[in-house]
Amino acid sequence: MSDVPDEKKEAARVRRRWLNLGELLAIAGVVISGAALWNSYRERTHAEAEQATSEARTARAAELLVLKASVAKDGNLLTLVPRDDTQTIQAQTIRFPAALGVSPVETTGDARIERDWFEKGLTEALEKAKANKRAPGDQRLPVLITTHFLVDGVEHQDNALYSVGYTLGHGFLAGTTIKLRGLSRSGTAPAGAAGDKMLDVAAKRTFS
Repeated sequence: MSDVPDEKKEAARVRRRWLNLGELLAIAGVVISGAALWNSYRERTHAEAEQATSEARTARAAELLVLKASVAKDGNLLTLVPRDDTQTIQAQTIRFPAALGVSPVETTGDARIERDWFEKGLTEALEKAKANKRAPGDQRLPVLITTHFLVDGVEHQDNALYSVGYTLGHGFLAGTTIKLRGLSRSGTAPAGAAGDKMLDVAAKRTFS
């Protein structure tokens, strides 16, 4: 008769062991599932962060305007277009150094720089500074260009210093002549009076 309780006790212990094993398996399943969810969350968050960073870089790149110039009309004209095809120029204001005595020029749509806008002022300023007998090669004239342009229908504004490349010619009857050669960006400039001051500081090297 004493064997019966012992068998019952052993059976109860076996059931408890199986119960504990089942609980452990359940807990393990919960842990594994939680780890999988966490990894999935981290991967998704990382992918979203990378996408946001990429989009921000693309937006910044689209907002940075760099102009490129093509020489036309035998050096009398520079036609200007953005290097980025997603940008569309709406209007521009080109400011010249104060030493030239030339008023700012505004264009709409047809972005360009014409020699006639500043040739007289430049040649007179060079003569005054005794700087019009330079060695052969391209010379540089700083200009401040404010550009209103569109990217995906959104308007942006860019203020930047550029250098207009030109060459000097000298003729007995024609005097000093200028031929335009190109355009290069020098850097971002502030708007208003601070930008004009930066332009004039850059121009000192031209007339010295």
